[in-house]
Amino acid sequence: MQHFLKETDFTLEEAQSVFQTAKSYKEARPNNPAILDQQSWGLLFYKSSTRTRVSFEVGIHELGGFPIVLNAQNTQIGRGESVADSAKVLSRYLQGLVIRTFDHSIIEGFTVDATMPIVNGLTDFNHPCQLYSDLFTLLERFAPGDMNIDSLKGKKVTFLGDTACNMANSWIICAAYFGMEIALAGPEGFAPSAELDAALEANGLPIKYKWTTDAYQAVEGADVVYTDVWVSMGDEAEAETRLKQMAPYQVNSNLMNAAKKEAYFMHCLPAHPGKEVSQDVLDAPQSIIFDQAENRLHTQKAILAQLTKLNKV
Repeated sequence: MQHFLKETDFTLEEAQSVFQTAKSYKEARPNNPAILDQQSWGLLFYKSSTRTRVSFEVGIHELGGFPIVLNAQNTQIGRGESVADSAKVLSRYLQGLVIRTFDHSIIEGFTVDATMPIVNGLTDFNHPCQLYSDLFTLLERFAPGDMNIDSLKGKKVTFLGDTACNMANSWIICAAYFGMEIALAGPEGFAPSAELDAALEANGLPIKYKWTTDAYQAVEGADVVYTDVWVSMGDEAEAETRLKQMAPYQVNSNLMNAAKKEAYFMHCLPAHPGKEVSQDVLDAPQSIIFDQAENRLHTQKAILAQLTKLNKV
């Protein structure tokens, strides 16, 4: 069974197909093929969501399927039913399952007993659907005709702020996989983890990212400047400390001016103006944050299409 838990679960050839399919779906919408005709796909949420929930619900519907939203706390999972039993039972009902959860081991646990494809809608370790959507958004600018992933090679992404978060992990993995350059800047204590390095090695990817505490050094020559919230879900108790530590890494106009003149600003949202990013950067022409958000819909439909083809669902 082919799942999509991490960015490297698709070969580069398959990833190329995903981006081209997403382009065709976006151009033809709402006239997309009913590849999920009469299929029921579950959306299991341990964490709250806006973009993940709505984009997957709409996407499954537009591909002819039926989305079924499940809140973990309102199912028997919330009362202690094992992941193994839940995976076996849900596999009898559904043709696929998207999971948004905390520890990455939860989603890995589902794949052990599931007889349907599992899609990672976010874990504390990574967020592959968001990253594929981000790459699609960049390909619309770097290679709008054929969406050729080779156009990503050598492009520099700078990630600022909480450089040990799931989004930073996903960017590091994707940069290595697609031949991009990545630099990260954040406060001491927030360097990428040993778990991230182990994941790179396990997938045969080079550990070549650059990490520094100097934001201006990191953004020099950047084609893309990226940030995320400083206080992720589950880190609320550290909010006051984190806000003080990360204040020097706010993406503002001065920092954007230190990158390439034509550099894009990206953020996976929700954004907090005045914290990780200034309002003027969010509103600037270089900001492509709402294209990113929209492209979750198109790219995730293409991911489901790829899984359907690979698994012959």
